[in-house]
Amino acid sequence: MSYQSKILRTANAPRTPPTEIEQQIAQALLDLQTNVPDLKSELQQLQISAAREVDVKGGKKAVVIFVPVPMAKAFHKVQQRLTRELEKKLSDKFVVFVSQRRVLPKPSRNSSAKLGQKRPRSRTLTAVHEKILEDLVFPSEIVGKRTRVAADGSKLIRVYLDTKDSNLLEYKLDTFSSVYRALAGKDVVFEFPVQAAE
Repeated sequence: MSYQSKILRTANAPRTPPTEIEQQIAQALLDLQTNVPDLKSELQQLQISAAREVDVKGGKKAVVIFVPVPMAKAFHKVQQRLTRELEKKLSDKFVVFVSQRRVLPKPSRNSSAKLGQKRPRSRTLTAVHEKILEDLVFPSEIVGKRTRVAADGSKLIRVYLDTKDSNLLEYKLDTFSSVYRALAGKDVVFEFPVQAAE
């Protein structure tokens, strides 16, 4: 069985042949499927659609693995274990899973889309960016969000994560910021809300 069985190019994934990093990830998934018996049944039907490297603060790199949206739920079941195993295999790289979503352009007045369907809410830029945020921080949940607009018009978004996951995700907060900036072009600061002492 070759690594190509683990790469499924969805409609919005790149049409190019698999890059080196995609081949590495697909091969690692295949190895895990054959060598780890308790992951075999879950990994059997899972495929990735793309992967790309992003630079993170401190000179490290993060690998963003894009998965087809229908498989996202299945990936969530094994995501923590899979992330640990892949981070071991790709030494000194953080691993993040994001669903491969598509943004449809806003219909203009003279577009020929009048005859077709209305653009679904899930394909809007805002909805896709929200979903990317949720995918990034999985298994944690976003408990709050603040947008701060500076006098010069620049925006800074603060995202508060569930405090019960602080020891699990503390080391990855910079990674989340760098990856989100690369994917969505927005500055986001991830943090855990400070609990007031009672």
